[in-house]
Amino acid sequence: MSEGDAAGRLVRPFTLTGGRTRPSRADFTLITSVTAVDPPPEGATRPQPEHARILRLCSKPIVVAELAAELDLPVSVVVILLCDLLEAGRITVQAPRLVSRTPDLDLLQKVRDGLGRL
Repeated sequence: MSEGDAAGRLVRPFTLTGGRTRPSRADFTLITSVTAVDPPPEGATRPQPEHARILRLCSKPIVVAELAAELDLPVSVVVILLCDLLEAGRITVQAPRLVSRTPDLDLLQKVRDGLGRL
């Protein structure tokens, strides 16, 4: 990688987010499932190129971590872009379901014992 490539890579995420460093919402975790709305909402504007890439990848449900890996972008940048799409009504978000609110102490004991044997 040339020095110019490295410098360009550092600037690109900042440019993609329009200088924003924090998401406008707290809807997203690494395992939040995202799906594109099809058909797009009435009066939806044409998405920017990176938003369009996200929408293509979200044609089927995909989690945020996998989306960031596919886009080869930091998760923080992807979340900011997802906030844009959510606010525009272009995606739906499914939060991860909690399996149990109380810890399974027996399972935790077995995990601890197994780790202790390593």
